[in-house]
Amino acid sequence: MKNVIHKTFQAQEKVLSSMILNFNDEGETFGNQDRNSLKLFKLNDKTVVVKSFRIPNIFNQIAYKFFRKSKAQRSFEYASKLKELGIGTPEPIAYYEFKTFFLFKKSYYISDHLDCDLTYRELSRNLDYPDHDAILRAFTRFTYKLHESNINFLDHSPGNTLIKKVGGEYQFYLVDLNRMEFKPMSLETRIQNFERLTIHKSMVETMSDAYAKVSGEDYDVIFNLMWKDTQAFQEKFYKKKRLKKKLKFWKK
Repeated sequence: MKNVIHKTFQAQEKVLSSMILNFNDEGETFGNQDRNSLKLFKLNDKTVVVKSFRIPNIFNQIAYKFFRKSKAQRSFEYASKLKELGIGTPEPIAYYEFKTFFLFKKSYYISDHLDCDLTYRELSRNLDYPDHDAILRAFTRFTYKLHESNINFLDHSPGNTLIKKVGGEYQFYLVDLNRMEFKPMSLETRIQNFERLTIHKSMVETMSDAYAKVSGEDYDVIFNLMWKDTQAFQEKFYKKKRLKKKLKFWKK
């Protein structure tokens, strides 16, 4: 077992390791369990999230063992980098990895649990959500800040931005961090970063307007790119869904 623990939490190594070793039997199940498992644990006076990444396929077991950083390691390192850049994300605490001599097996990422007011998903599901326009515009400015910081969050999807209202301001925190690129982006790449977020043309219009205002770019250029990318992503998403349905049918 390999672990890396943030210096602030190294005195709690025994408790953190116990969470990992007893993950299947302890903790409170939390969030979406479709691909990976998340549980809440107590660490002194705070609540932490432990994310258990499933064992990868045999090819990735070899890749993660010898050539690539694990999802847990990337999550920890990217969270640390985001904090350095002044970007909101739950506090990174530790990551753990289990390997055999030739293969990579399990990995876990531990972070602080952020009690948010909503995620971006609520905005897309409910166009009458209170203060909808203000939150959406603030979110767009937050995304522009990511781009100006050379952060391309490749999983910029509805459930991966937590939103808290503090005073009269909205604050944004990224989660599910293992897929990111840190490099300058063209306008096309920046706008493509919005493609997964909504199916609603009205929201795309609002985000295009907010991005145009903060960036100084032309609204029509941004809207045409954003709406084209949104439609292309939706078409690809539903095509993949239909294919999975057909494959499921033929397996019966």
